[in-house]
Amino acid sequence: MIKIAVYGKGGIGKSTTVSNLAAAFCEQGLKVMQIGCDPKADSTVNLRHGEPVPTVLELVRTRKNDFTLEDMVKTGFGGVLCVEAGGPTPGLGCAGRGIITALDKLKEKGAYDVYQPDVVIYDVLGDVVCGGFSMPMRGGYADQVFIITSGENMSIHAAANIAVAVENFRERGYARLGGLILNRRNVKNEEEKVQELADDVRSSIIGSLNRSDLVLEAEERQQTVLEAFPDSTMASEYRRLAGQVARACGIEWNGLE
Repeated sequence: MIKIAVYGKGGIGKSTTVSNLAAAFCEQGLKVMQIGCDPKADSTVNLRHGEPVPTVLELVRTRKNDFTLEDMVKTGFGGVLCVEAGGPTPGLGCAGRGIITALDKLKEKGAYDVYQPDVVIYDVLGDVVCGGFSMPMRGGYADQVFIITSGENMSIHAAANIAVAVENFRERGYARLGGLILNRRNVKNEEEKVQELADDVRSSIIGSLNRSDLVLEAEERQQTVLEAFPDSTMASEYRRLAGQVARACGIEWNGLE
């Protein structure tokens, strides 16, 4: 089982990228579980044509422990198993607690044994890397962390903080940094800025995505690019990135790119 966590600043395109990666993995016959670890609970929305997944935190609030795996885990495009941690009522409670609760409940109810996914992807908000937001990095969860960034200063700043967190946890046997993913915003000297960041954190850019209007068009349809425009250049970019992530995890990849 490949277990990866994808971090990055809010709005950088994590959920879009993760959903398309999940779809690309599924194309190769892999069973994928995508776990949204953002209080907005919208990680998997385009895999399910806009239909939300009941969040684990809401299930706990309303039903205590009287719910099943099938209540938490819903199927999306390509067979992706979709889970959303959820978050507290704004102003009440800690958002990181939703992540902790969700991952605890998945373990408690035996999700990984029941579904036996080949790939688990945690989609994690990376503006803050503490408490529950760092939980997917911990032992027993993700094996590798990938950071999505553009060349924008705030995105690079957030990516650097995430990389520092991964480094600080390394001695505890937590996830290691698998590499950076450049999601281009076409800012000045973008490649150079992100490469400098990669050098600073002793990592590499393992893949990149070009900016494309097709991404927005697919989202307007509430679909992934692989579903809405499967033969497009952008879909090929996501497939290529899936292969690059797989190889970074030491997995042989024979898929289309």
